[in-house]
Amino acid sequence: MAPDPAALKETRTGDEWVLTISGRLDVSTVGALDSSVRAFDPGDARRGRIDLSEIERLDTAGAWLVHRLSQRLDGQGVPTEISGAKPVHAALIKRMGRSEGRELPPPPKYHPLSGMLVQMGEQTIERGRDARALTAFFGLVTITLGRTLINPWRLRGTSLVYHMQQAGLNAIPITALLSVLIGVVLAFQGAFQLRKFGAEIFTVNMIGISVLREIGVLMTSIIIAGRSGSAFTAQIGTMKVNQEVDAMYTLGLDPIEVLVLPRLFALMLTLPLLVFFADLTGLVGGGIMCLVALDITPTQYLNQLHAAVVPWTFWTGIIKAPVFAFVIAMVACYEGLQVTGSAESVGRLTTKSVVESIFLLIVLDAMFSILFSHIGI
Repeated sequence: MAPDPAALKETRTGDEWVLTISGRLDVSTVGALDSSVRAFDPGDARRGRIDLSEIERLDTAGAWLVHRLSQRLDGQGVPTEISGAKPVHAALIKRMGRSEGRELPPPPKYHPLSGMLVQMGEQTIERGRDARALTAFFGLVTITLGRTLINPWRLRGTSLVYHMQQAGLNAIPITALLSVLIGVVLAFQGAFQLRKFGAEIFTVNMIGISVLREIGVLMTSIIIAGRSGSAFTAQIGTMKVNQEVDAMYTLGLDPIEVLVLPRLFALMLTLPLLVFFADLTGLVGGGIMCLVALDITPTQYLNQLHAAVVPWTFWTGIIKAPVFAFVIAMVACYEGLQVTGSAESVGRLTTKSVVESIFLLIVLDAMFSILFSHIGI
């Protein structure tokens, strides 16, 4: 229904004029009345009055129109009063008078350094909140894990085997390819540097120690974080968007048991095997490069590798794998459960999951290195 148009009615009594405004004086009608108000001429009247007793509705636009007319007439030497207004309308017009001529505060000056510090502070606070929430989720997963270990029948075996295949078996090709290439690169770069000192044979030592202790487990974990971790987040996030997780709560199912634990166990069981496979393929890649670039025969390569590598060189990498797997699966499932209900949220949190996982992997790897150094391994 269209609003009632505002109307003007002018009456004069001697040297006084009265301008009566009726109807709805709001943003929907004030435009049609504006030209008439601007053209209003009090003539030779000595004083005037604006009667608002017939106003049905008044908003900020209408109040500004009335106030502007009153101020213009006052400026022309015709004292004008406003009468008949309802208390709420009178207060709105009075507020227009108080705000007139008030200078707006100047916009804050932007300084690159202060802006950067503000952004850093905001990001620090946000990361702190994320860390607290992730720690709480870690506690929840740990409690559920303990409850499942006490009652193993609660673990879903079909889901566990499925995720072992998806996260482990299907990841073998890409893991093998990248591990071979990493071994080739390490051998080539090591040979190039050690040839200056006539110590090319120690390239084998460098390959064996670096691949078994650090490179194999770290690169495999990063690959799995980008491949399987992102898949976990996207899968659970899509279930959140489709309200399947809410349906689980309605049915009395625990999403931690149904969604998180099978993925957690699957990754913890398969990542050590993938690391072992990556270690072998990395050493093979290094051996191929040593044969091509340094004329080191496979027998010489294996003998030098046997002399350089001790059992703990291998086990230091394998020990890290279950811990890295736990972190990857926990972060991926946590971010998946944080999806709010849009496709944009799924993509953003999937990216965030991979970044957080890789960051935590590097931090944990540094902590393991310090720990092993202190205990002499």
